[in-house]
Amino acid sequence: MTATHWKDEPESHDFPAATDYLSLVMEEEAAGHLVEALRSEADAGHISRRKAKDLLRASRLPLLDRNNAHVASDLEKVAKGDKLSPVLVIAGDAIRGWPLIVADGYHRVCASYWIDENTDIPCVIARIKAQHKH
Repeated sequence: MTATHWKDEPESHDFPAATDYLSLVMEEEAAGHLVEALRSEADAGHISRRKAKDLLRASRLPLLDRNNAHVASDLEKVAKGDKLSPVLVIAGDAIRGWPLIVADGYHRVCASYWIDENTDIPCVIARIKAQHKH
């Protein structure tokens, strides 16, 4: 898979999907702040490229089987020449033991891995801001 199989920016429905997921693993207010940070990064054109294998390792998520309905759908899209939306991720923190959070795009990461584990995937990355004690 080459960069030509990727859109330049996330689709608008990716952000509500990220909110839905993040609100399951953290308080809704925190999820909302992180999605706004993702939107800001995307609006500013801050797209990073990371390898499929590294995103899976950093997130500690298992590789989904290529026969998973959503992974298979993404593989089919690529085979037809359709472009996939960049993934939305929250950076991990190795010191705190927090893995990378794939807020939206887990199936796209897995599909990309099945095509080539060294695939460079466009990512919008937001970071959880450290709280300073006064």
